[in-house]
Amino acid sequence: MTAIANNEAEASVLGSVLKDGILFKELLVQEAHFYYANHRRIFRAMKEVSDQNDFIDMVTVTTKLGDAITQVGGTTYLLEMVESVASTAAMKHHERLIFDAYRAKMSKTCALQFAEDPTDQALDALITKLQNFRQVGVDKQDKTTYDYLLEITDDMCFPTEEQSGFGTSFQDLDDMTGGLQRGELIIVAARPSVGKTAFALNLAAGHAANGGTSLVFSLEMGTKLLLQRMISSVGMINSQKWRNMAFSGVDYERAINAVGTISNWKLAIYDQMRTVIDIRSAIRKKVHDNPEAKHVAIIDYLQLMTPTGKHERRDLEIGEITRELKLLAVELNIPIVLLSQLSRGVESRPDKRPLMSDLRESGNIEQDADVISFLYRDDYYDRDSERKNRMEVILSKQRNGPTGTVELIFNKAYGRFGNL
Repeated sequence: MTAIANNEAEASVLGSVLKDGILFKELLVQEAHFYYANHRRIFRAMKEVSDQNDFIDMVTVTTKLGDAITQVGGTTYLLEMVESVASTAAMKHHERLIFDAYRAKMSKTCALQFAEDPTDQALDALITKLQNFRQVGVDKQDKTTYDYLLEITDDMCFPTEEQSGFGTSFQDLDDMTGGLQRGELIIVAARPSVGKTAFALNLAAGHAANGGTSLVFSLEMGTKLLLQRMISSVGMINSQKWRNMAFSGVDYERAINAVGTISNWKLAIYDQMRTVIDIRSAIRKKVHDNPEAKHVAIIDYLQLMTPTGKHERRDLEIGEITRELKLLAVELNIPIVLLSQLSRGVESRPDKRPLMSDLRESGNIEQDADVISFLYRDDYYDRDSERKNRMEVILSKQRNGPTGTVELIFNKAYGRFGNL
């Protein structure tokens, strides 16, 4: 029998919103669906904050509650709700539990009212009310299989940008992947100093240059340093010159032109975010604020991220991070590119091209990722290599496409990639 109240589910939903304010816009529950009076009051305060177009968090909700804060349990209770939420990924499930409890409560109330006056007219009213309550909070799937088949056929005949991936500006790579696909988690892994960050910046630059919105989350470098590297790449300026500012007249001219180009891009760089919650919240806000934009999120890099909950092993923490990011990519229908380090195991083999097993604290990375690619440079290990300035992009997993290797030109001095 379904309970008519679920305190834990209500607290979890409210705690999830306090943890990530953007989630409020995704809720289907309303104030009346909460059983407990203090939860209804907290939800009302959240709605008032949202209606004023303010961001929902502990400060804004506490301020909106004012003197009523003591009636709902005080700030201590609000903090306890937040701390009890290990992951906001379960919010929609807990929301369904609230609806279950609400339907049980209202059905019981109507049944007791009917028992007091069991007439034929009251029975008809009871049946109507029960049927209405059964639909509260229930996901509806109005489309039939035939409807979906028609939609698929229409997509094939009249494709839109939503059905196609975002081009990377690397033709051979796009031919193999179709570009960066919406809803996919894309792993780019390599050993330190091979060129992960340079590759990520080239992806961000290429997407922004094509009119897209690039969101870059750097957990290792500051925004200023990343922009210097991007200016070097776009303007073809030796990146080492930033160390002593020994620029030539040509460098200054190229830098000014590059700055002008980059300033017109839809590019946002975040360098103060470490947790999954912060990064997820920033991505959600950008997408919600401009839903029509072509968003691509790039995170540098996985092993520096902090998960939501605490785990006994690091591989479980990494697994939670990749799972959360995959769910976010699907939810927002955007590509998320996640950079990752490789273990030292690759160094002990004669052929140092990375394998799946070289992913550090791999955990569920292989399971969650739609695409897993590795970067490899022969001249990284052999300075006398005949294959200088060549970068291999090794696609070891592609859920919806082929695997294989693509070669790109990599000018390390500029941090610039190009088609072979």
